[in-house]
Amino acid sequence: MSSITRMQVTDRMSRIVVHNNTVYLCGQVGLDEPTAAGQAESMLGKVDALLEEAGSDREHMLSATVYLRDMKDFAEFNKVWDAWVVPGTQPARACVEARMARPELLCEVSVVAALKG
Repeated sequence: MSSITRMQVTDRMSRIVVHNNTVYLCGQVGLDEPTAAGQAESMLGKVDALLEEAGSDREHMLSATVYLRDMKDFAEFNKVWDAWVVPGTQPARACVEARMARPELLCEVSVVAALKG
């Protein structure tokens, strides 16, 4: 039986779950910046930190699901995303418009990655 490692566990969830050399991150949001770009930058910084804690990095991302409060922010979000993703290592990605947990949130991302090595 393969082991499951849960990190940063709260009453509701684990922020990181590692199983079979795969890292699963819970949905990440950014700081309450007024723009999608500002929120995306801080959100992706959180993803970097969580992946590092789990033993992975953005070059090992397998998939990402992006949630935007409004698709009008699609181009603005993608500008930040494209600068952040390492060329040649783009994950499979879906992007959908969704209602957020708080009205000030403009974007959220959920990531699956492979462990390094």
